[in-house]
Amino acid sequence: MKDKTLAAWLAFLGGPLGLHRFYLHGPADPLGWLLPVPTALGLYGIERVRQFGLDDQLSWLLIPLLGFTIAGCALRAILYGLATPERWNARFNPSASPDAAPGHTNWLTIGAIVAALLVGTAVLMASLAYGFQHYFEYQIAEARKISQPAGPNEK
Repeated sequence: MKDKTLAAWLAFLGGPLGLHRFYLHGPADPLGWLLPVPTALGLYGIERVRQFGLDDQLSWLLIPLLGFTIAGCALRAILYGLATPERWNARFNPSASPDAAPGHTNWLTIGAIVAALLVGTAVLMASLAYGFQHYFEYQIAEARKISQPAGPNEK
């Protein structure tokens, strides 16, 4: 029996590692094995910022991957938590009755939904802001290079 509350917490806390996918679909789930890839790339982007500073253009692409993965898993936790017992049990516990206990919502489920909503929204907005800020700063710097008047020795 797959418990909705446990799945929501696994999606929120361990989603970027695919833990909720392995819990619900088993260890052969391909998406569960793919989820750690953007997580690792995002962590590599953070390491690149530590090594090369904030002007590293590759990190501008890699760090938002981590944020989008975390935000997507938080969204999945919200969707799990908001599923009706009938829908949850029909999908993940097909041999159980539609009103079986693993599909019910309790206070721990609500806690997972609230935490995922708060953290997921903050991470998504921070990822977008980080990526767009550095992209636009780069565009402004390139535009300034183009618009500079030629010096006396340049033509």
